[in-house]
Amino acid sequence: MKTRLAFAALVWAGAALAQTDWENPVKKLLREGKPVIGATITVASPDVAAQAANLGFDFLWIEMEHSPISLESLRNMVLATRGLKAMPFGRVPVNELWTAKRVLDAGAIGVVFPFTSTPELARQAVAACKYPPEGLRGAGPGLASFRWPAPEGYYKFANKNVMVIIIIEQAKAVDQIEEIAKIPGIDVMFIGTNDLSFSLGVGGDQKSPKLLEAIQKVVAAGKKYNVPLGRPASNPEQIQQYIKDGFLFFQGSSELGLMAAGARPLLQSLGKAGFDPKTRPLY
Repeated sequence: MKTRLAFAALVWAGAALAQTDWENPVKKLLREGKPVIGATITVASPDVAAQAANLGFDFLWIEMEHSPISLESLRNMVLATRGLKAMPFGRVPVNELWTAKRVLDAGAIGVVFPFTSTPELARQAVAACKYPPEGLRGAGPGLASFRWPAPEGYYKFANKNVMVIIIIEQAKAVDQIEEIAKIPGIDVMFIGTNDLSFSLGVGGDQKSPKLLEAIQKVVAAGKKYNVPLGRPASNPEQIQQYIKDGFLFFQGSSELGLMAAGARPLLQSLGKAGFDPKTRPLY
């Protein structure tokens, strides 16, 4: 009996040590210079999130800025994806301490901050994701610690593993990109190419020399300060080119886009298609 108990204690101690050494796999891959890709979740369905989390994506980009996903829905997705491959990240609607606090306390392991256009906002994003003395995150992790039951304690675990992803999507952010990129604690600088194009006055033109010049300026700052770079990517050809350009963190298509891409060839083989809103309005 004593031998069995001793063996069980050794097994438990080994498991606890392995958990203590756990590192956010997205952070680890980026540190190793390897690409990561996430599925964008816009539908408030834990089933969809769970299915996407086990397809092979590295993370879920749970979209709370441009979709009606609520905190309750995010929490259900966090629980539904427990034990699956993809890490749950939340894009909050605005860069504020309280928006980050709420998604992190619901169990997200990364926060995507939109319109991080000044060094002050970049510092605020980092502070929102770190407990003191490294930041300003408030202590109330009861729900988060259920999702991440770290032997070393949730506070230490979170400060080490929560990811801070800031979005560069305004001209004034590009103008200050050196000051933004040098701020400690930023895990990814993500370029929001659509909004950036509008801010630069070239409204949606992804081939505009003005936009390409701004992107290169952000890339140069990321390389200079060793901050991984991200951008949206919707197909394999884009991803391979963007990797050559210096990007490693990719926001993939939404679940709706992936569903349409998968269904279209099957339906086209039978001559079937839905209504085209360009020729027949849906309202």
